[in-house]
Amino acid sequence: MQTNLSEEARQLPRAEEADKILRTCVHCGFCNATCPTYQLLGDELDGPRGRIYLIKQVLEGAPATAQAQLHLDRCLTCRNCETTCPSGVDYHNLLDIGRAVIDQAVPRSASQRLLRQGLRALAPNPILFKTLLQIGATFRPLLPRGVEAKLPHDLPAPGERPVPRHARQVLMLEGCVQPGLSPNTNAATARVLDRLGISVIAALEAGCCGALDYHLDAQAVGLDRARRNIDAWWPYLESGAEAIVQTASGCGAFIKDYGHLLERDPVYAAKARRVSEMALDLVQVLADEPLERVCAATDRRIAFHCPCTLQHAQKLGGAVEAVLTRLGFNLTAVPDSHLCCGSAGTYSITQPELARQLRDNKLNALESGHPEVIATANIGCQSHLNSAGRTPVRHWIELVDQVLR
Repeated sequence: MQTNLSEEARQLPRAEEADKILRTCVHCGFCNATCPTYQLLGDELDGPRGRIYLIKQVLEGAPATAQAQLHLDRCLTCRNCETTCPSGVDYHNLLDIGRAVIDQAVPRSASQRLLRQGLRALAPNPILFKTLLQIGATFRPLLPRGVEAKLPHDLPAPGERPVPRHARQVLMLEGCVQPGLSPNTNAATARVLDRLGISVIAALEAGCCGALDYHLDAQAVGLDRARRNIDAWWPYLESGAEAIVQTASGCGAFIKDYGHLLERDPVYAAKARRVSEMALDLVQVLADEPLERVCAATDRRIAFHCPCTLQHAQKLGGAVEAVLTRLGFNLTAVPDSHLCCGSAGTYSITQPELARQLRDNKLNALESGHPEVIATANIGCQSHLNSAGRTPVRHWIELVDQVLR
């Protein structure tokens, strides 16, 4: 499409990038066919094409409005539209640029500011988050249904974590909420990798990947977290660590974007590019490893929920399914497996009604094959799907850990 950015927009650090993305769009509308919010709401402005128009108008000088902000807020950033788009529109980066401009121009209500600041203060702090979970579990009967449903039920004990002992070593992002919501995930990962001759080493200085701040009106804070992680990981990468492994696909998608997001930083650009290259989802590490040698065959009936951040952002759709099939798991068919479950980071909290509808639709699809358990690859999806109290949802590596010989 043709563009005519305003003089003010041309001064933005990412103005050239925004202009290039806008010009790539041919407004064909294919994106709306696979957009979860457009399917639910039927509003052109709640689909990718409409949101692109809104961003274009603001960058061309139209006033930013609270209504435009709402339509952008409703986007899950699932990136399904990017998978569908025949023109290769880099939608999520345009959305980030547009959100930053509109959020700066349109003040949020006091309640929204409090909610977003609270999430940014709580979620990236694993100790505080885990403490509040324990308090919540104690007072579970007194909590509102919406809050109580977010608390984990019947978590498997994490078990022992092997001491590093192998020449092959990888770093692993521990995560913010995962240690509290699913403490066995990283321990199971370390056990499986250990059996394959790969040790997980800790970089204690590393923390939150930065995605949560970046997507909650605090992009600069999110990038500062990225820089701190790069500093924490760099000595280990120089010492021979093979990869930075993520067990949460949402975190992995963001870390793989460090190189792009920090490409204008003269101090961190080169390091960020290398970190992004070294960042691997767990399935990328295990795909070529001889799992059959260390795992017993199983025919356990499961459904796999492939998170949007795995299939659309990292382009790894089918990778986990292939590993699980190799081990004998009986994977049930999942209709509309490309659609988002509604978790989308903090979306289930900031847009609870839409998130619940998407969750229930996704569970209906996942349960249609009558699985014993649902497996996934992202803690946000796992927690959100579990909140319905239906078929139990676990990280897929926990199921692999259970069949270790």
